[in-house]
Amino acid sequence: MAERGAFSSFHSFLIVLLFLNSVLAVTHGHQDKQVYIVYMGSLPSRADYTPMSHHMNILQEVARESSIEGRLVRSYKRSFNGFVARLTESERERVADMEGVVSVFPNKKLKLQTSASWDFMGLKEGKGTKRNPLVESDTIIGVFDGGIWPESESFSDKGFGPPPKKWKGICAGGKNFTCNNKLIGARHYSPGDARDSTGHGTHTASIAAGNAVANTSFFGIGNGTVRGAVPASRIAAYRVCAGECRDDAILSAFDDAIADGVDIITISIGDINVYPFEKDPIAIGAFHAMSKGILTVNAAGNTGPDTASITSLAPWMLTVAASTANREFVSKVVLGDGKTLVGKSVNGFDLKGKKFPLVYGKSAALSLSQAKCAEDCTPECLDASLVKGKILVCNRFLPYVAYTKRAVAAIFKDGSDWAQINGLPVSGLQNDDFESVLSYFKSEKSPEAAVLKSESIFYQTAPKILSFSSRGPNIIVADILKPDITAPGLEILAANSLKASPFYDTAYVKYSVESGTSMSCPHVAGVAAYVKTFHPKWSPSMIKSAIMTTAWSMNASQSGYASTEFAYGAGHVDPIAATNPGLVYEITKTDYFAFLCGMNYNKTTVKLISGEAVTCSEKISPRNLNYPSMSAKLSGSNISFIVTFNRTVTNVGTPNSTYKSKVVLNHGSKLNVKVSPSVLSMKSMNEKQSFTVTVSGSELHSELPSSANLIWSDGTHNVRSPIVVYTGDFSQPSSS
Repeated sequence: MAERGAFSSFHSFLIVLLFLNSVLAVTHGHQDKQVYIVYMGSLPSRADYTPMSHHMNILQEVARESSIEGRLVRSYKRSFNGFVARLTESERERVADMEGVVSVFPNKKLKLQTSASWDFMGLKEGKGTKRNPLVESDTIIGVFDGGIWPESESFSDKGFGPPPKKWKGICAGGKNFTCNNKLIGARHYSPGDARDSTGHGTHTASIAAGNAVANTSFFGIGNGTVRGAVPASRIAAYRVCAGECRDDAILSAFDDAIADGVDIITISIGDINVYPFEKDPIAIGAFHAMSKGILTVNAAGNTGPDTASITSLAPWMLTVAASTANREFVSKVVLGDGKTLVGKSVNGFDLKGKKFPLVYGKSAALSLSQAKCAEDCTPECLDASLVKGKILVCNRFLPYVAYTKRAVAAIFKDGSDWAQINGLPVSGLQNDDFESVLSYFKSEKSPEAAVLKSESIFYQTAPKILSFSSRGPNIIVADILKPDITAPGLEILAANSLKASPFYDTAYVKYSVESGTSMSCPHVAGVAAYVKTFHPKWSPSMIKSAIMTTAWSMNASQSGYASTEFAYGAGHVDPIAATNPGLVYEITKTDYFAFLCGMNYNKTTVKLISGEAVTCSEKISPRNLNYPSMSAKLSGSNISFIVTFNRTVTNVGTPNSTYKSKVVLNHGSKLNVKVSPSVLSMKSMNEKQSFTVTVSGSELHSELPSSANLIWSDGTHNVRSPIVVYTGDFSQPSSS
């Protein structure tokens, strides 16, 4: 992901969320000033209310100084109320004790989560895919990331009319930054401009909504047409990451984007720690976006395959894992004896098949005592004079070491399932092939090899979850399955910033290759926008349900939790099917209030998340939230159990349709699943009908969830929901 890594006019209630910034500290008396986010919920409806003046008055009161110059960092004043300020600890405490102030918690740095993929998913180019061009042109995707490269052909406005009338945003990209009728808005929240310097934001924006650009490649690799899911839609870029992705910038982006009028938000940002919803700026921002009809799509994270590593856990967000497609890039190694080995690399260097001498790291050690560390190509253990002009062979994947030691190419042992770009010809070999290289060393006096330029390999196998993709279960709400969905995140070719070199020098490219949940996230955001073009009035939960219940079914590829629904959620996104789901599971803002109250959050905590006063008169057990998937964590494995799930579906297919239920068990589980009623007869559109799923069994496997699929079918639509029952002890990572 690159990772964390978002409000509208709210109700008139003050909430203050204070986020500690450990970097920006200055001395004040005997205390340090820290940067805090003061989140004050909804904007008062009074016509005479001016947020900036109110914020300054608060600062003046708590600081007790004649001058508060430099204290106010920024104000939130468009979609919610609040500000960012430098405060001492005692001042923070005084703010927290003010009338209406509810919470204090620290500011954090988040991380970014980082073509053929659309064809793979069935969203064909041109007339091969049904589209609603007028509505697509009125659809706006807000991209929260590291900025954008506005001059990219992927964001050209050739053929575009003026921005949609609903657009209320501006182009505040900075000096020499120009928007157009495709890239209709830009903002940045740190000194500088909205221009992308890493390539990450440009890449994600073009995946979601970039123009179709023919004959693109990375130095001839992956040649073809690069495009987004909805090429006719508009893009608004919000640069929330400038070296770091800070909570205050993310909240500012949500504040602006909701008021600006975006339809979908894609945010390939997250944290490596889990924070309660009331202390998670993405969860808070996404809740307010949801309340205004905007779906937030968030990357699951790149900290897999550890269980419970996922940090995007709120049910009102659509959380995306990363999986393979039908293409990968390989770089072959041809040994001097003619044997060819296939390794992983995005290698754009063409050495014309020329063979060079091989040198094993161990043989290039500076001294005999350093032979062991030289095997791993530890830089201080290698003699550069023995490496220069040769192909360096290493036990570890350290391409930069080969580059700095002046090797002509490198061969590494690499067990990863994804390739990356390096500053010299590289091939990463699996263990068996790497051992073949070492055996060749022993049999030859003058070993040599050629590292070939990468090529595209297409294959027809079911998609698999990538090792880095963060896994569930959900350690905040155990009965909400996360991630929700998966999409291609492997070696995606998309637009790049001309400030971002993929190598170790100043060579720049217009299109580059990246892998991560940062890439899978905008795929699903693009699909959400595509669905919305056919159903402009659908709520975020309806779009989310359509995407989840029409997904391709996936199966566990290995044993253990990390290879099950905790890896891929409902399955792999299917863009075309998602436009016609038949039935949807709809969740309203009121339902989410009842869900939060059902988590035993008190009224104060619910206000922290929603910005609204809630009585908690209604409570819903988390497993009975009307979610498109069903999940239940049990207290032990050696017990008999009965679990019930209550759900309601809304007919969005055809009137006078009859849906029959079918249950398919997964992973060899022995669950007993009953659905009542087992048949739903829908007479009209938008009709709602409820049902109960009862799951019983005994002796759950402690290392593998028991699961099944519930499928409602009318002969045309197959509305599938995963059912997962599990046990296990998953402790929450420290949030300190």
